[in-house]
Amino acid sequence: MTRRDVDKLQDEIEELFADLWQVPRFSGIRHGFRPNVDCFHTDDPHSLTVVVELPGVDPQSVHVVAGERVLVIAGERKRPRVPGRVYQQMEIEYGPFERRVRLVEDVDPNRAQARFGNGVLTVELPVVEQAMPPGRYRITVERLP
Repeated sequence: MTRRDVDKLQDEIEELFADLWQVPRFSGIRHGFRPNVDCFHTDDPHSLTVVVELPGVDPQSVHVVAGERVLVIAGERKRPRVPGRVYQQMEIEYGPFERRVRLVEDVDPNRAQARFGNGVLTVELPVVEQAMPPGRYRITVERLP
């Protein structure tokens, strides 16, 4: 076996694993779409930031709620209606979504800032020493131009 054969085999294995992580679009297993989420911590200011990719989502449909070390982002990406459309290929996911992000520290949702621009939602949550009283806190999303 040559180096070239090994490289080719490695490429085929990587492609196989990439394919295994993909759920077939028409299998009925997936419902709606699942946006990608990043969450990171900063020290100055001490906060947790959650970034969610929401291309094609109407900012008015996005709801952000915090409570008991969980941040919930929900909404819907609607498929545009075009009369007479006959699809050749359908890969873009549409429908309702909900992402729950576990927060590793106590935050103050009353001082949280949420901004939506260019298809990206960014939620900044100040970290606090003492947990807020139990409950659900709605966070207003600011729409950027």
